[in-house]
Amino acid sequence: MPAKVVEILSADEIRRTITRLASEIVERSGDLSEIVLVGIYTRGVPLAYQLAQQIEMLENISVPVGAIDITFYRDDLDRVPTRTPAKTKIPLDLTGKTVIVVDDVIYKGRTVRAALNAVIEYGRPEAIRLAVLVDRGHRELPIHPDFIGKSLPTAKEEQVKVYTQDIDDKDGVELIRN
Repeated sequence: MPAKVVEILSADEIRRTITRLASEIVERSGDLSEIVLVGIYTRGVPLAYQLAQQIEMLENISVPVGAIDITFYRDDLDRVPTRTPAKTKIPLDLTGKTVIVVDDVIYKGRTVRAALNAVIEYGRPEAIRLAVLVDRGHRELPIHPDFIGKSLPTAKEEQVKVYTQDIDDKDGVELIRN
C-alpha cells in the first residue's frame, strides 16, 4: 500500500508562520543587537535566513545568521543516515549573545542536543533558545522549543517532511503516513 501524504502547511502558511515566529522572537528577546540566529543543516539554515529577513523587515535591524553542522556531535550516528558534513559558518564569537538555534522539525531532541554541544564550541552564549517550524512530539530528551511554528502530534511511524525553496524548489510541510 503506498504512503499517504497529507499537506500540513502550504507555502503561504509557512510564510505566515515565519512572520509570526519572527514577531515572537522580537517580542521576547529584548536587545535585538545581541541575537544571533544559527540554523541547523539542512533545512534549518534557510529557515534561519527567512526569520532574519522578517526580523529586519519588522524592526529595521540586521540579525547575524550562522549555519551549523551537527554531524560529529550526534550520539546516534549508528541510527541515522550518513551524509557529507557541511561547513559550519558562525559569523562571530557567540560569547554573551542570545543564540537562537533554528531547525525545521523537532522530534526526539537528539539533533538539538548535538546542536547545543556544537554551539558551545563558538563561545559561551548568554542564552540559547530554540525555534522550530514543526514540533511533532516524542521527545527522548528534556528539550522544549521556545518558539514553535506548528505543534503536530504524530505517530512514531509517521514522517514529517519540510520543503524549502532554497533546497527543494518549493515550500511546504507534509505528513507522510506509511
